[in-house]
This record gives sequence, C-alpha cells and structure tokens, in this order.
Amino acid sequence: MQISTPLLTCEAVLAESAFHLGSSAVVLALVEDEMLQLAFDCSKNLPQLQDLARRYEDRKPDLADLCLIRMSELNPRHVVITVDESDFRVYRRNKRETIPTLCPPK
Repeated sequence: MQISTPLLTCEAVLAESAFHLGSSAVVLALVEDEMLQLAFDCSKNLPQLQDLARRYEDRKPDLADLCLIRMSELNPRHVVITVDESDFRVYRRNKRETIPTLCPPK
C-alpha cells in the first residue's frame, strides 16, 4: 500500500500522539511540514461523536478513536492508520461497515 501525504487527522489524534511520543514539537513539525493535515471539526460532528461514545461505551474509547471512526465515515476511501488494532477490529463506521486500517507490524 502506498501512502500519500498529507495524511488527514484531528486535534485529538495530535494530542494523543504528542503524549505517546513525549514531544509536541515533533507532532507540530509534521503539521508544519504538511505531512499531516487537520481535517476534522469536533463541534460540527458532536451528535455523531456522542452516538459513537454511547455505542462503544463498554470499550471506553478515547476522543481520538471516536474522531477517527467519524472521519472514516466522512472519508470512506481513506484507510485509518492506527496502533490500536484490537479496538479498530471492533469499531464500525456507519454502524456495520468494517473500517479499513493499516497497522504497524508487531
């Protein structure tokens, strides 16, 4: 699979990535270099995010996961790149569609 840039993302994913990498500067540099593009507005998708939060309440999804599920609904031709393979095997877009994912090798 070939990946083309920019990769679409949201603020919640940037925050989670900065936390895990231990560096906001690295994440912000990816945005500045246009490797990542902010392409989601939580406020415009609030009802859908709330519905997803209720649907997957038993899995305790974080906001980044909910945003990625919703972004997958809005951009169905895009693949979700995630390290959270176990949850994204369960999550569904549009209530029943498998979300195509790309996960790093273990």
